[in-house]
Amino acid sequence: MKKTILSTVAVLALTTSLSATQFYVNDNGQVFINPAPDRKALTITNDYLEGEKTPVTNIVEVKPESKITIMNENSPDFILGKETHINMKIVPDDNKDMWLKLGVRVQGTMENEQVDYKGSGKTDTDTNDAYLRRVRLEVAAGFGHGTSFVMDIRNDKSNYGIENSEGQFSVGDAYVKIKKPFDTSLVNFKLYRAKIDVSRTETVKSARVIAYDRPYVADAAAQFISFNRRGANVQMYGDYKKKIHYQIATGSATSPDKIKDAAGGKQSKSAEVTDSSFFYGGKIVFSPFDGWEETQRTETYMGVGKHFSFGASFWEVPSMEGNLNNGTKYDLNHRLVNLEISGHYENLFLQAEYFKFQDVVEDWSATTLNTGDANGWYVTGEYVMPELGYIAPFFRYEEHDRFEDANDAKVTSKMAGVNWYLKGNTIKAGLYFQRDEYGRDAANNRGFEKDVDKIRLTSQFFF
Repeated sequence: MKKTILSTVAVLALTTSLSATQFYVNDNGQVFINPAPDRKALTITNDYLEGEKTPVTNIVEVKPESKITIMNENSPDFILGKETHINMKIVPDDNKDMWLKLGVRVQGTMENEQVDYKGSGKTDTDTNDAYLRRVRLEVAAGFGHGTSFVMDIRNDKSNYGIENSEGQFSVGDAYVKIKKPFDTSLVNFKLYRAKIDVSRTETVKSARVIAYDRPYVADAAAQFISFNRRGANVQMYGDYKKKIHYQIATGSATSPDKIKDAAGGKQSKSAEVTDSSFFYGGKIVFSPFDGWEETQRTETYMGVGKHFSFGASFWEVPSMEGNLNNGTKYDLNHRLVNLEISGHYENLFLQAEYFKFQDVVEDWSATTLNTGDANGWYVTGEYVMPELGYIAPFFRYEEHDRFEDANDAKVTSKMAGVNWYLKGNTIKAGLYFQRDEYGRDAANNRGFEKDVDKIRLTSQFFF
């Protein structure tokens, strides 16, 4: 066959230069200069020695370069195949430094919720609901030279509640990433709507968390400093040999509509915020042990590898001014401290965080605002069993004291369940039970306690 190829190349050499010429060969050894589905690419090279053409001696088969990629070849083999990368990547023919990524995320939930009111005379409830926990279209684009843009359009909790609320489409992430402008992993930038690291579990992509609904105390931290932890901001981040990771940022502070009091009530029109400063702060995370470095933030490791890390952050909104209806002025100084620790060894994963809040409002509807501190913590873990088709039991325990000086503003949440990774995070299902216990001052209407029991069946399709 090689002789046939060489003979054909010799004929083609009469009409075209072999130097840097692309040829294609079929299974019969016929050589062509045009590509086709049944032809393999060849690179033919010729050398010139003092003006004399030497015989063709080097014929190299060239594997076609894939312009569209999606599969993660390093993924374990799940029941439905390997996991995909985040989004499908498309690279144009005429500029290899530019690219486009497209992807979707759909999380479905069916749940039963039972509310047991304690000694208040209120009627207990028992409701069923089916809704789309997250519905998102994800887009990213690379502009070359380490610059890219990431965004998503979302309609989370679509058909949620008895009212079947459709919600509104909105923009989630929307940031420009400038990677290694000084050719070092120590310095990178993100501009516009990018997450600030107020919490490890809030920073992990929601497609990679163990439970779709994150801990209550973490959700409170996500709104306490900056709107949905991604109000328009400028941040610098990086790492040193994956041993030390850091982030510093400043930007737009939290939305007044998201500032909740001890009972979970929102800031009212009678206490409207009129002015606010920028937030500022940062986080640092350490991976001290060789071979245990954290290379990506996730809660789902699929029983592969190991890591250990711990870190701390401090965030502040120095001033948040407003007026009550009675003319009283107030000025809040939000401060948030977060401590985190996480680790996994092959099948077992464990994670815990602690939060401390300053200048929390006890009751937004009061004629005089009473402010104080709040705190909370949670611990969660999962054990993946590849031998059973990647079934993974998990748990979570949480305590959130929404106002330390109140009689009983504590929320305690207990969760246990199982995830089934059919195709990693690309296709997975889950079933879990959750019990939330609300103290008298933490319930939506003060003066009674309540217990809330939920059973959820979840599913996800993501790439």
